[in-house]
Amino acid sequence: MFDSVGWGEILVLVVAGLFILGPERLPSAAAWLGKTVRQVREYATGAQTKLRNELGPEFDELRKPLEDLRGLRNFNPRTAVRRTLFDDDPDPLGMNTLRSNGNGSTGASDTAPAAPPAARPVERLAPDERPPIDPDAT
Repeated sequence: MFDSVGWGEILVLVVAGLFILGPERLPSAAAWLGKTVRQVREYATGAQTKLRNELGPEFDELRKPLEDLRGLRNFNPRTAVRRTLFDDDPDPLGMNTLRSNGNGSTGASDTAPAAPPAARPVERLAPDERPPIDPDAT
C-alpha cells in the first residue's frame, strides 16, 4: 500500500496532523485511520475470495489480462520502438561522433576534430556503359 509513499512523506503527514489536530486528538485520529484501512482491506480480500469461489478456474483467466495491463503501466513508446528497431545498438545512427557544436568535434578545445569515416570507392562507368538495374528496387 505504501509503495509510492516514502518515510519522508509519512513524517510530513504526521507533523501536519500534529499541527492541525493537536496532540490531544492525533492518537484517536490515527487509531480511526488504522481501523478504517484494516476494514477496507478486509472488504477487498473478502470480495476477491468471493469472486474466486464463484468463478472458479475462470478467475485466473480474468486475472491474466489485468496483470498484462498492469505491466503496461510503465510502458514507454520511445523505448519500445528503439528496442524493436535497433536491437540494442547504443548508437544506431552514429550520432555520438557528431555531438554538441555540429562541426564534427567533440566540443573539447584541445583535441582535433574526429576524422570522417572512410568513404566507399566510387565505381566509374564507361562512357557507353549502362548502370546496373536492381529489379527489386524498382
